[in-house]
Amino acid sequence: MTPGSAARRVAAVDMGTNSTRLLIADRRETGLVDVERIETVTGLGRGVDRSARLSPDGIERTARVLQSYGRRIRQAGVQAARAVATSAARDASNRDEFVEAATRALGFRPDIISGEEEAGLVFAGATGGTRDPGATVVVDIGGGSTEIVTDEGGVSTDIGSIRLTERCLPNHPATVRDLAAARREAARVMSAADLPRRSYAMGAAGTWTSLAAMHLRLDSYDSHEVEGTTLGVEDAERMVAWLGSLSLADKKAIRSLNPKRAPIILGGAVVAETSLRLLGLKRITVTGHDILDGVCLSVAGGQWPVVGGP
Repeated sequence: MTPGSAARRVAAVDMGTNSTRLLIADRRETGLVDVERIETVTGLGRGVDRSARLSPDGIERTARVLQSYGRRIRQAGVQAARAVATSAARDASNRDEFVEAATRALGFRPDIISGEEEAGLVFAGATGGTRDPGATVVVDIGGGSTEIVTDEGGVSTDIGSIRLTERCLPNHPATVRDLAAARREAARVMSAADLPRRSYAMGAAGTWTSLAAMHLRLDSYDSHEVEGTTLGVEDAERMVAWLGSLSLADKKAIRSLNPKRAPIILGGAVVAETSLRLLGLKRITVTGHDILDGVCLSVAGGQWPVVGGP
């Protein structure tokens, strides 16, 4: 394949603050068709808010997962791929050390992208199957940042499930004071931005899909099962109250929640509730499509080169 030509089988890797994810997809006339979608909680950005550095353990955990993703990409016959790193890597003073480790593990060099590019890729991925993207605002809650974006652009706010947990939610169950502080902090950070508003909202990425799975009381977590689920402001408020009342062991025992998300899911729920209130939204529709889909769409358009060889 030559640069600029369209790729049929493409791949995207997202190295986020909390999880490292892979999407291998085929691009067809009707859109992307998943071949494989994997999420592994690696906690790359744990402690970055405090130390401004990625920990050696976080880099090592993520690199091990990236090595397996690199093998999967090559074995699947992927024609072109791109890997992106987001909030945690953006904020870390030792980001170059991580990029070198990730390059060795993957077999090709990842990009640390800006909050603005992240927002654009999130919007493209989340709205790829919608009829009227112009009427839509997408809210993507990550571990370190939350992207709020429309077709005219958006903002990346420096608050997410890990960052808010580390700042305000050290206890399980959470105290009344903890929850009040978390709500104030999320509102403070998010209200400082010029938030875009639309009549229809979509919630993308793991916090929203986890909240939807718990709301539906599913026995297991599957992003396809929660696609299109609607959550209201009152639902988010009840979720915060419920999760805040649970011990860490109780949260880990929730069938529809990845146990590795248990320590930070309350922080994500507070950000979800806050975003709905600040955007003046009564409800939001959950989607399993996000930045991975956006990256794959851009790769399929021929913007990125062939992946490294085996």
